[in-house]
Amino acid sequence: MSIPGRSPQKYAAALCLGLAGANLIRGSTPVALCLCAGLALAAPGREARPVLLLAALALLGWWWGSARLDAFDASVLLPRVGEAAPGLAVVTGPARGGEFDLRVPATLRRFGAVGLREPVMLDLPVGRSPPQGAIIALRGRLRLPRPASHGFDERTWLRRHGVHVFVLARGWRLVGRRGGIGGYADRVRRWLARGVAPGLAGERRAVLEGIVLGEDQELSSGLRTDFRVSGLYHLLAVSGQNVMFVAACVLGLAWLLRVPRWIGELGALAGIASYVLAVGAQPSVIRAGIAGALGSIAWLSARQRDRWHFLLVGALVLLAWSPYNLLDAGFQLSFAAVVAIFVAVPLAKDWFAGYPLPPGLPEVLAVSLACGVATAPILWLEFGRIPVYSVPANALAAPVVAPLLGLSFAAAVAAPVSTGFAALIAAANGWLAAYLVWCAHLIAGLPGASVSSTPAAIGLLLLCAAGAGKLHLSRQGR
Repeated sequence: MSIPGRSPQKYAAALCLGLAGANLIRGSTPVALCLCAGLALAAPGREARPVLLLAALALLGWWWGSARLDAFDASVLLPRVGEAAPGLAVVTGPARGGEFDLRVPATLRRFGAVGLREPVMLDLPVGRSPPQGAIIALRGRLRLPRPASHGFDERTWLRRHGVHVFVLARGWRLVGRRGGIGGYADRVRRWLARGVAPGLAGERRAVLEGIVLGEDQELSSGLRTDFRVSGLYHLLAVSGQNVMFVAACVLGLAWLLRVPRWIGELGALAGIASYVLAVGAQPSVIRAGIAGALGSIAWLSARQRDRWHFLLVGALVLLAWSPYNLLDAGFQLSFAAVVAIFVAVPLAKDWFAGYPLPPGLPEVLAVSLACGVATAPILWLEFGRIPVYSVPANALAAPVVAPLLGLSFAAAVAAPVSTGFAALIAAANGWLAAYLVWCAHLIAGLPGASVSSTPAAIGLLLLCAAGAGKLHLSRQGR
């Protein structure tokens, strides 16, 4: 695989490499400055300047990444673990309910007499959970996250998200709601949550909310497992398809209203930004949002669109914010799948084109196969399980995904105007959600639906590698 060789892509790749390298070894400002000065003094001539510039950008990324990691690892609350005091917190995400408690992501603004802005995880009693965006008063005691157990290191996982302590509280009191951009994001999220599935309940509502908002906490553990085993769990994570659909809907509405294209592109930018803010800072969402925004900006500025450039800029933004994103499974799966689509899908489409398949099915199979092979090693390393039938599962699910998204957004738009009409749309959409549930149950119930043992996983990965190599050789022979 080779990334196009023009300068912007090379420079972005060099910065990404430096940012990612901070996870291996951290640098300091004096060290980075000395290395950059050494590169400048070593420049023998004009021909070496581009290479030295790439090296300098990598060093710059390494220095910035090291500084960001130090910031994520710093904590005002960590030395005060075990203390109890009144506090003020802003809820920054949806609550996740357990058997004995609620886990709620928040930013602690005050603890005792100390004012601060540090991410924490609230540990609240089972019952009513504070809504996202709520400002709550509580009396809490600081405790450490649990150490590594059963293959999951909660303490390390939370630290990579800037969370170092839990705040254990027996109760809370609503004192307000946040404003600004966060408040706007909360309002958009509430609008979508109320509008995508009015009148529905149970599995159908949970699936629609999962696909539109990326929430899976309302799904039963059994259904969640079936989506994972079948290879359809990616549908419950907001992805580029959702962002593209939002932009397409805005542009289509602009076309119907006969407004100028540039107004439609500005509307698409606003729609993408609103949706990304509403569903949260998931790596796949940020990547897709940046790609969609750059596409609109490229049209407005009459510049050529370059998908590799869009992908690298998305990686650059995510890694510049937190190099720890490189270690996140969502980041790895999202970028591996997109690179597979860019590189392997054309090869797979040519291979499937030789078979008598219905129109559109070769592309669906090619995308499923390429993404399945590319993400299999990551799924094994991160979750210890590889779905075996992901290609036929995605082929079964593909026909309803786009209509389901369209009906979901249509119901959300109609809900403020006519609740009855929105409920009618949601009722029709519920059948599509039920079909996806049926697909997940069907595929997960097949013998050997997933591989979890080490020998079987290694064998499957070797088989995938051999198939990919054979496909590449057959392509070269044509």
